[in-house]
Amino acid sequence: MTTAFNTVQPARLAIFIALALAGISPALYASDTFNTELIELDNPGMGNADLSAFESGSQAPGTYHVDIILDDQLLETRDIRFIAVKDANGSETLQPCLSVGQLKAWGVKTALFPQLAAQRECADLKAIPQASADFQFGAQRLAISIPQAAIDLPARGYVPPDRWDEGITAAMLNYSLSGANSRARSGAGTRSDSQYANLRPGINVGPWRLRNYTTWSRDASGQDRWDNVYTWMQRAIIPLKAQLTLGDSSAPADVFDSMPFRGVQLASDDDMLPDSLKGYAPVVRGIARTNAQVVVRQNGYQIYQSYVAPGAFEIADMYPTGGAGDLDVTIVEADGSEQHFTLPYASLPVLQREGRLKYALTAGQYRSYNRSVEKTPFGQLTGIYGLRHGITLYGGVQGADKYRSAALGVGKNMGDLGAISADVTQGWSTPEHTAKTSGQSWRARYSKNFINTGTNFSIAGYRYSTRGYYGMQDVLDSYGDGSALQDRRRNRAELTMSQTLGDNLGAITLTAAREDYWNDGKSMASWSIGYSNYWHNISYGMTWTYSRNVRSASESRDGQKQADHDQLLAFNVSIPLDKFLPQTWANYGMNASRNNGTTQSIGLNGVALENRALNWNVQQGYGTEGVGYTGNVNADYRGTYAEVTAGYGYDKNSERLNYGLQGGILAHADGITLSQPLGETNALIKAPGAHGVDIRNQPGVRTDFRGYTVVSNLAVYRKNDLALDPENMPDDVELEINTRTVTPTRGAVVKADYLAKSGRRVLMTLTDNDRAVPFGAVVTLVGDDSGSFIVGDRGQVYLTGMRDQGTLVATWGSQSSQQCRADFSLPKHSTYGGIADMRATCRQER
Repeated sequence: MTTAFNTVQPARLAIFIALALAGISPALYASDTFNTELIELDNPGMGNADLSAFESGSQAPGTYHVDIILDDQLLETRDIRFIAVKDANGSETLQPCLSVGQLKAWGVKTALFPQLAAQRECADLKAIPQASADFQFGAQRLAISIPQAAIDLPARGYVPPDRWDEGITAAMLNYSLSGANSRARSGAGTRSDSQYANLRPGINVGPWRLRNYTTWSRDASGQDRWDNVYTWMQRAIIPLKAQLTLGDSSAPADVFDSMPFRGVQLASDDDMLPDSLKGYAPVVRGIARTNAQVVVRQNGYQIYQSYVAPGAFEIADMYPTGGAGDLDVTIVEADGSEQHFTLPYASLPVLQREGRLKYALTAGQYRSYNRSVEKTPFGQLTGIYGLRHGITLYGGVQGADKYRSAALGVGKNMGDLGAISADVTQGWSTPEHTAKTSGQSWRARYSKNFINTGTNFSIAGYRYSTRGYYGMQDVLDSYGDGSALQDRRRNRAELTMSQTLGDNLGAITLTAAREDYWNDGKSMASWSIGYSNYWHNISYGMTWTYSRNVRSASESRDGQKQADHDQLLAFNVSIPLDKFLPQTWANYGMNASRNNGTTQSIGLNGVALENRALNWNVQQGYGTEGVGYTGNVNADYRGTYAEVTAGYGYDKNSERLNYGLQGGILAHADGITLSQPLGETNALIKAPGAHGVDIRNQPGVRTDFRGYTVVSNLAVYRKNDLALDPENMPDDVELEINTRTVTPTRGAVVKADYLAKSGRRVLMTLTDNDRAVPFGAVVTLVGDDSGSFIVGDRGQVYLTGMRDQGTLVATWGSQSSQQCRADFSLPKHSTYGGIADMRATCRQER
């Protein structure tokens, strides 16, 4: 065995290939055959390497992880088996082995082409006229082309339900612990401590999710209190695109006010729809004379493009834009001629796409925050359905022993005039200690975006309730020990709008609300107007708020109606200090209140540490009206195993030290993993051996000592790319792939497995009697079947996952004289960025 250190040699293979190609006749371009005798320029007598697997631009048959592109649309990324197939010229190319079922899942009209199944295992794409498949090996892309008439493309962003992952069986605990120690700055015996904890345990088994939310608190007097906020079980009913919930939850507020209950609920889950089918967008219909391109623009921006076959077409998968403005539709025919038409568009939250039904069925007991209130059984059914011409119908019914109601409404997309909805609810009720009564509640909502002026009425609403109308919750709350009938609202009006002021001039926002009540003269009104802008990365804003509350005689101390009103002016500015302190901002804030004086504060805040794991801020302030000086400092560190917070604050009367610890504990088949707080839907990262590796776009999240960690708050029913950052990968670890894609169902814990090869990385030069092993030779490690390596120029081969000692076998043909064995012993220290550089003698078998 011979080993030695050497200097990395630059590859000269490109020069050899360029010289060879310079003299090739154009007539020979059809056959790309590499002249293996070129390799002998540096190693004469070693024999030619067998490179047949790499000729004609081909690669070896097998399974590859590829992006699947169908008619210029990315469908998914998955493993596909490729087989060698000879074309009309006799050249071998790699073609995908796709089943008829797979093509059908991608929208191909397989029933029209029975010859697809002529070969049992792999569908014959030649059965579809003009269909083709192109494996772009360098980009690991499979580009499939199928005529529009032979395919029904799924909606953009659609992920087939059979690709949704219900996740693994797991138990979890989300915890948040906090406390504060307060002390008066003068006097004795005025110290107080308080603690709080919320615990959210859960269990996942198959599609079922069990969740609980429990809180504990201890006040300054040492009194403990436990509360069970909710306990429920839930699972997805995929064929119905709905969630089934058993236990404690709340009925949706689409038609009626939300109602807390304990019982059962079946409700639509819009997240099961692709983004292009969520919310409201009109259906675009037209007729194309040829194979045409359809382009849709709104407010001058292109928001959709597709290709259609000749004849009538329908586009129903446009993403909702969230605003208003007519849709300008252009049909570009194959001969270059164009058709144009305009489709009116505006939206409200209640509007649904044509043919979309959103529903919720709830039955159970009313669950009030007041434990003395009776647990009255009730039922509720709501539905929202999208019709043609931008019309949506919605309504519902409620029923309980002392209450019944029915609601009916309609919404309309009116294009240039905006979007409007109106509904009425009829209620029949018998509140406690009150005669049976009935009444109506009328509601109207409006939304409009004025493109020319930049004005957006996001929501303008008005509700009027007659004297005899009560909501279900008002009536059921009246049945309890000492419970009083809640105030009955008569009128409520609200407005939210924004106005842009042009380039670099900022924007103004306005919100307003007013409501009054029957009988006692109680009312409330509030106005708020704000301005915000930025200049050279300096952001600033100002807000003025006015509020007026009229309390009824029964609520005031002297038995007379009283009116409280206040005005508040707030200003804030944030200045980046990147030139002096990276990732740091200086800030100033001022609040002036008519009733409570003026407070001002100045401070610094920023982020620090690797992966932006630490957030911090320091503030110093002063207030009038006896407030005096104030100050605080806070820090929040998000680490691999938990999130830690701490802070200190003071004013002229007291000082306080607060602290907190939040995190998650996940128990699974491979053990227990500690993490930052868990979200609704999570992923368990499993990369054994790859410890301390950051997860991209996840501040503070990195693999633990075993190579495990948790990524929270995944998008449900959508593809989530989870990428390990190779920048801080240990030198002795190599990942075959650093990105996994998962598509979780709601509440799932999905597992993302990464194959990490532990061992050293080596750039080894293999020679025999000073002759380099031929280019293209395949190198394997004796006793390790995990993979093989290809020899490059001058006998150099890059090896990963290597142990300190072992034997390599190099093969460049089928004859015994075309293989050799090399014993090696790696140097103790790596030479270049964790890569050992060495030579080894590869002896041919005799």
